[in-house]
Amino acid sequence: MDEKEKNSKKNSRDRSEELDETIEMGEARVRNARESIHCLSIIGQIEGHYFLPDGQKATKYEHIIPTLVSVEEDDAIDGLLVVLNTMGGDVEAGLALAEMIASMTKPTVSLVLGGSHSIGIPLAVCARRSLIVPSATMTIHPVRINGLVVGAPQTYRYFEEMQKRIIRFICAHSGASEERIRELMMRPDMLATDVGSIVEGEEAVRIGLIDQVGGLCDALECLRGQIRERKQKKEKR
Repeated sequence: MDEKEKNSKKNSRDRSEELDETIEMGEARVRNARESIHCLSIIGQIEGHYFLPDGQKATKYEHIIPTLVSVEEDDAIDGLLVVLNTMGGDVEAGLALAEMIASMTKPTVSLVLGGSHSIGIPLAVCARRSLIVPSATMTIHPVRINGLVVGAPQTYRYFEEMQKRIIRFICAHSGASEERIRELMMRPDMLATDVGSIVEGEEAVRIGLIDQVGGLCDALECLRGQIRERKQKKEKR
């Protein structure tokens, strides 16, 4: 077997492994002559400390954490595109992932498709640039918990402190004010079974929650712009 045939078989295996990863994990690495972009999808519910019932689409945070570490440390990857269509889920797991993405040194862009609800909002705003398609929605509501809750003052204080952490994160990584977020969070006349608000794409941009309305092409262009800027800064050093 000559060297050319060996390389061809190796490339074929690499493509097959990448396809398996795309199918299994909802991730893909896009390469061209200029840059390499890792695409990470966060869909369904964010599964954290407890298993979700069978039949529900879920993003497992224990799978996402090593992926983010790999993207940050791999010199072959130039940037991260996070694509979101999530109902929310485990608050601590979602906030932990948002903190990890926000702390990355690599260029990052988030794109909201369909919706990014509840704890999906910190994940939508954690990237350096955030985009949302016009038809997407975002549901803002107070912290909730399923199951048995002890009706004690300490429990309510715990919820309040958790809610403060979420609001602080959203305000620190977007242009929305704390007053506006709390107002939308406690709105009583929009949701049938809860207080809160549903914000559509253009409104999310108007209130400063998301940076701009746009689709996949716009998100990729933003990410490529960040990558070019980062490379130029490295060359000047």
